[in-house]
Amino acid sequence: MTLKKLLFAVVLLLAASASFAYAQTPAPTIAAPTAQVDATAAPAVPGAQTAATGVGMASADLSLIGLFLQAHLIVKFVMAGLVLASVWVWAIIIDKTILFQRMKRQMDRFETTFWSGQSLEELYRSLSSRPNHAMAAIFVAAMREWKRSYEGGARSFVGLTQRLDKVMNVTIAREVERLESRLLVLATVGSAGPFIGLFGTVWGIMTSFQSIAASKNTSLAVVAPGIAEALFATAIGLIAAIPATIFYNKFTSQVNRQAARLEGFADEFSAILSRQIDERG
Repeated sequence: MTLKKLLFAVVLLLAASASFAYAQTPAPTIAAPTAQVDATAAPAVPGAQTAATGVGMASADLSLIGLFLQAHLIVKFVMAGLVLASVWVWAIIIDKTILFQRMKRQMDRFETTFWSGQSLEELYRSLSSRPNHAMAAIFVAAMREWKRSYEGGARSFVGLTQRLDKVMNVTIAREVERLESRLLVLATVGSAGPFIGLFGTVWGIMTSFQSIAASKNTSLAVVAPGIAEALFATAIGLIAAIPATIFYNKFTSQVNRQAARLEGFADEFSAILSRQIDERG
């Protein structure tokens, strides 16, 4: 499965989950109209304001979908962007995990075949049409340069070793670049995600204080929903940034190990070809 298909499938799954959760959210109830009572006709009941405050807090929807729908437009954009970034991060993580595992198995099989005593010509013929991993690509590139020099009737093989080393180094650099693709996305989300979430938090708290000033009411029923929306933005930013940072460090370490393994194989294969050059020279 390619990264685009995986990302599209995850987005559809999240959209379906959000739609289902929103459908399950109970609709707000509309209170029946009550008769207007003169304030001088009956004394105020002690604790009535406290009860009204409790009713206001109970009516506030503090579910995840409710927090998103009640948030300010800027905070909604921040949350949506962080959710998309998190989906993209997990799609890259799954794709890279599968890639590194498959590459390790293929390299193990190739090294077993290479050191089994099979003829280099036979191995080259079986892999020359389509090398399916990095180590096979290095082998095919070196053997192709080797065969061009010998089959072309070159009079001197003095620079053949340098050409072989250069060809293998270029192939290694190309394969390492392929392994490092899209790791910059993980680094960017890991470093910028918390700050983007913090921006949404600051904006949500600012609008909460504005609503407090407008209503002139400092009760928890007025403050709590806005603070919860603001903190929800920070939570989404951390959800996107934490796995991005962890797996960026993990994949960077794996790329370095694979590069060292490829360079070791290139040095060993270069020594084998150099020995054959000396024997034929």
